[in-house]
Amino acid sequence: MFERVLSFLRDLPAAGETKPSADDPRVAASALLYHVMNADGVRQDVEWERFKQILAETYSVSGEELDALAAAGERADNEAIDLYAFTSILKRDLDAEARKAFIGLMWEIVYADGELHELEDNTVWRVAELIGVERHDRIEARRKAAAEAPGARGKSSDE
Repeated sequence: MFERVLSFLRDLPAAGETKPSADDPRVAASALLYHVMNADGVRQDVEWERFKQILAETYSVSGEELDALAAAGERADNEAIDLYAFTSILKRDLDAEARKAFIGLMWEIVYADGELHELEDNTVWRVAELIGVERHDRIEARRKAAAEAPGARGKSSDE
């Protein structure tokens, strides 16, 4: 499942081929990942590093390309009125399995600092609803990410 989303995302044009735009699925994904990272109002270094690591692995970018994609996601999120612009792009461009995998990536960022905050939980819930990921798939992805985060803390509203 995760391999499918990676395959899809790697097939998209590289960041250096064209300037990333808000309707680019890579920028939409970056903006949503950035958004959940900042949902609790505190951006920790460990979250930022995990955010960049996910972008690097998912899109096979590094250096200036990685920085450009991270900056485009940050800029898009800061300029956005809501999440729908980004989620509609991902819903259109990703199949059901890839959308589930994307929710898993969001949970990885949430648990990068070892703690689930209620605003992060709510953000992932909203994104999952908007891209059509079922509740049980969202919960399964959260449990997996929490199990992989040493000493994970925080309770989800789903529990």
